Amino acid sequence: MALKKRGKTWHTHFFVDGQRYRQSLNTTDWREAQAREKQLIVQASQGKLEASRQTFGKLAFEQAAAIYFVSRRVELSESSQKKERQLLVKPCEFFWTTRLTKIVADDIFKFREWRRSAGLGPAAINMEIGVIRRILKRAKRWHLLSADIHPLKEPRSVGRALTYEEKVKLLHVAGQNEEWQRAEAAMSIALNTTMRGCEIKRLRWRDIDFLRQSVVIQTSKTEAGERLIPMNEGIELIFVRLRERAKKFSGVEPHHYVFPACEHGNVDPSRGQKSFRTAWRNLTRAVQCPNCRRFQKPGRLCSDKACGADIHSLKSPLAGLRFHDLRHHAITELAESQVSDQTIMAIAGHVSQRMLARYSHVRSEARKKAVAALSAKPTGRWFQGDLDTCYDTTSDTTGVKRNGQQPEVIEINGRLVGTRTPDLHRVKVAL
Repeated sequence: MALKKRGKTWHTHFFVDGQRYRQSLNTTDWREAQAREKQLIVQASQGKLEASRQTFGKLAFEQAAAIYFVSRRVELSESSQKKERQLLVKPCEFFWTTRLTKIVADDIFKFREWRRSAGLGPAAINMEIGVIRRILKRAKRWHLLSADIHPLKEPRSVGRALTYEEKVKLLHVAGQNEEWQRAEAAMSIALNTTMRGCEIKRLRWRDIDFLRQSVVIQTSKTEAGERLIPMNEGIELIFVRLRERAKKFSGVEPHHYVFPACEHGNVDPSRGQKSFRTAWRNLTRAVQCPNCRRFQKPGRLCSDKACGADIHSLKSPLAGLRFHDLRHHAITELAESQVSDQTIMAIAGHVSQRMLARYSHVRSEARKKAVAALSAKPTGRWFQGDLDTCYDTTSDTTGVKRNGQQPEVIEINGRLVGTRTPDLHRVKVAL
């Protein structure tokens, strides 16, 4: 263990278990340098300050993020890699050339405020802070900041279930435009099977069993998501029509995707469609012109030049509806159909009662019916319609007189010990 002064700054040089550690203490005060050196020795003895990690910690954040992402590619699926790459964009933009050893808690707070001012929600900010945390953990720096940084409180809203009118309107609007056909088919599948969007996009024809009328989910978000879902008549008809359309571009082989990729009009059934986002947003945001009754994107004037009506104030009641909300709605309908929780979890792929409660939005109509089934009608005289509800001295306070002699209460020193009725044995009271 040794302290050396280089210029005006103190540096430490020590060994722990045969491993050498050399590091700047970033101070010009000798006493403070001694205290920091002791802290580093404790961290090194606890395995929190490995010499092999010091090179990573000295890197600029952008360089460290690139190395981190390469190491994570083996651990993550393709979709998770894409998400991790997106989460790294803004942290790299904010910290950029800042070394990991120079990042302190105040820098994390400033980054959080910066993202908040851009309109980002708490959940997304927490995910970006999470990727920063994982990088700093690799550099053995997070333990110095973790006591000061806590995750933001996220809203409890988990989605919504559609009303009957909203569901009818959604199905009606989806059939008004040929460009929304894929989103319409995916929407119907979600409403009839409780499937997630990622599960629908990964469907292959080998997963559709028309003979047994079932859909097999091979890969999902969780292991519980791998399940078998029976097909009803509506969903079977949808898959039949999708298969007939796939025959036109020879995309009905078992390994081909039900929703193939399509770029610039070229269909590739060997690759799955990446997203329904564009079609889904256009579908849910579409407004209907009050004059010509034409469905179209929101704008200032109607897209029909012959009409030209002012539609700038129109807004779709379905705007903001997420594709994942269709899964919430399907599970809600199952919950309202008096199906057992085990059956719902088997179809939806949940593993706990807590997750079932999270996704089930039992609507007010179902709650009213449930409450109407309860019965506890009062029988007291005050409940009768022809009697006054106020008290009267004769009946309500003294009570109705009983035939026969009243029992005599027996007390000893002011304490009830029993009753005695003429010609009857004494009745004891348990003390």
